[in-house]
Amino acid sequence: MQELQCWKCGEPVRDEPMPLARLAECRQCRAELHVCRMCEFYDTAVAKHCREPVAEEVHEKERANFCDYFAVTTGAYIARDAAPAERARRELGELFGGVSEAPSPDDADEARRQLERLFGDNADR
Repeated sequence: MQELQCWKCGEPVRDEPMPLARLAECRQCRAELHVCRMCEFYDTAVAKHCREPVAEEVHEKERANFCDYFAVTTGAYIARDAAPAERARRELGELFGGVSEAPSPDDADEARRQLERLFGDNADR
């Protein structure tokens, strides 16, 4: 069985009575725990980020709330390097043989110079 972890920092949540109290906090980072991000119904792929069809919408998904459908989940913590964008960058870097990072302004200037060399000064038209 997977251990319950804080949704924000990944610290194991121990010695917290279940069900989680509305004002329960992570002992490490002080993040509130009775939040949408810690709920089994939380899903960013659906409307209002909640798979529970009759629950009222909660606008602040990382703040404590009074949702009656809250059901704590052990899969709430996503390590930073496992986040979809980070994983995609790493996989692209592996695929193309380099680190895939956002281009710097200097890279953009260099790309512009190369375009102008290839196509002349009319590259922006």
